[in-house]
Amino acid sequence: MSARIAQTTGAEHTAILGLGVYRPARVVTNDEVAGPINSSDEWIQTRSGIKTRRFASEDETIQSMSVAAAQNALAASGVDYDEVDCVIVATSTHLLLTPAAAPRIATELGMNGVAAFDVSAGCAGFCHALAMASDLVRCGTSKNVLVIGVEKLTNTINMSDRSTAFLFADGAGAVVVGPAAEQGIGPTVWGSDGTQHHAIRQDKDWMEYFAEIDEKGLDAVRPYLTMEGTAVFRWAAHSLEKVCRDAIDRAGLTTDDMQAMIPHQANGRIIEIMARVLKLPENCALAHDIEETGNTSAASIPLAMEALLRNGESKPGDTALLIAFGAGLSYAAQVVTLPNWK
Repeated sequence: MSARIAQTTGAEHTAILGLGVYRPARVVTNDEVAGPINSSDEWIQTRSGIKTRRFASEDETIQSMSVAAAQNALAASGVDYDEVDCVIVATSTHLLLTPAAAPRIATELGMNGVAAFDVSAGCAGFCHALAMASDLVRCGTSKNVLVIGVEKLTNTINMSDRSTAFLFADGAGAVVVGPAAEQGIGPTVWGSDGTQHHAIRQDKDWMEYFAEIDEKGLDAVRPYLTMEGTAVFRWAAHSLEKVCRDAIDRAGLTTDDMQAMIPHQANGRIIEIMARVLKLPENCALAHDIEETGNTSAASIPLAMEALLRNGESKPGDTALLIAFGAGLSYAAQVVTLPNWK
């Protein structure tokens, strides 16, 4: 008979123990981005719901923004740095193919020797990483997990591209996931639709770019993030209601139990459509951080969560539905208990 392999057991329940964010200092108005795309403040607000966004400086990097958000999350959670044994960074804008951003971020936080890796699931990355963190704690692989969603999208967009220049922005949000007395992170409903892979993408791969350099020299055009906004809008508006309802059902709750809804801040009109079709109760707070923050991809959900708590529209302990979707197309949703924040 072969040897029997032992298995670990972890916490019965998990929760988000603390939340922290970092918003770049520079506030950018619609008027500032409108010129190169022949647009206006009115057009941008009508189309997206965005009034301002944050652009990071050269000194505000993926690493520095992540560290700042993580320090705030740890302070809010009450978890000591040496109690964290895994760091997951959700990002699409760490521009090195290797190594991942997470090990350097962990080391800068003083977490040497911990597991640390990146997750690439576009704007759904944070909810993917949150699901993984909860499962790691429940199965005993980790004690506490630091999850960071961070983007510096201004490094990846063409400021003269009318489909993207006014939408995307920079920032970071982090949470600590660990054991709890009661379940604070519901089952995750996630998936992907590769038939829509073209809807949000890098417009050329690096080998194509290198070949273009050989042919055109300095006239070669670097890769940029591009998006087919209408395709994304239609897909999100018609496909995500079931994902949201499944996440609420799997959590053993109903829409009437929702005290907040925190969707990925992709577009103000998509947010309003999702809230309307779900028929959420009147007292359910709806995250609308897109107005001041723009679309920050994997950082979007934690930044929007912090805004609700900071503005007093929600409070720690409230029950909230998270739903994110993005490049892939990928999506993920779960019901959570809102945490302490800093």
